[in-house]
Amino acid sequence: MASVVHGPGGLEGADLPEPACEPVAEPAVEFIARMVESSAVPVTLVPTGPLTNVALFLSSYRRLAAEKVGGICLMGGAVGAGNWTPSAEFNIWVDPEAAAIVFDSGLPIAMIGLDVTHQAIMTLADADRLAALGNRTGAVFADLLRYFARYHRDRYGWDGAPIHDAVAVAHVLGLGLVETRRGRVDVETVSELTRGRTVVDFAGRTDRPANADVGVALDRRRFTELLIDAVRRFP
Repeated sequence: MASVVHGPGGLEGADLPEPACEPVAEPAVEFIARMVESSAVPVTLVPTGPLTNVALFLSSYRRLAAEKVGGICLMGGAVGAGNWTPSAEFNIWVDPEAAAIVFDSGLPIAMIGLDVTHQAIMTLADADRLAALGNRTGAVFADLLRYFARYHRDRYGWDGAPIHDAVAVAHVLGLGLVETRRGRVDVETVSELTRGRTVVDFAGRTDRPANADVGVALDRRRFTELLIDAVRRFP
């Protein structure tokens, strides 16, 4: 969790309700395995943080992953510049060895990285629309967005903030909101300067087989309306 972006608590800026349940005591890897095994249909994993637990699951439950995981749609990486170092996006930078395991897993991978999530900017006007929905969820989301926007105003000069993780979820819905290109993604795990970089090869220069569909463009208007409509449905 990057406190410089999200505040020391990770969800600063909003008046959050008290939790309705306790944290699950079960280790994350075992929880993933149990959920995947109990599913009647192949599961698509949508990790929106560092890939440590997903990599451990793939390494510890190889047969289960091969039989029951239909694909992985991850939020992380970048074709271009990073957001935590000049080369690396935060989620990949935190545990690049885990990311390398995921990209080398042989499973269908969609990489929803900064190149596309930075197009998913919710503006301060969009925050006002969320607040005007009249439900508590809309008010919480609006306040979180306004806090999140401060960092992006100071860092990038943007009038709002990108809603990174929701783009990965939106892509799984199959609505055609995200345009992807097929390519090869490898993760740098050694270099002091570029550790955590996702090296994307669209042109086949490395002669390695393509292993990911990489997000390159987003229909921002439709994405924004989808997100606001989703928040509208909550209390």
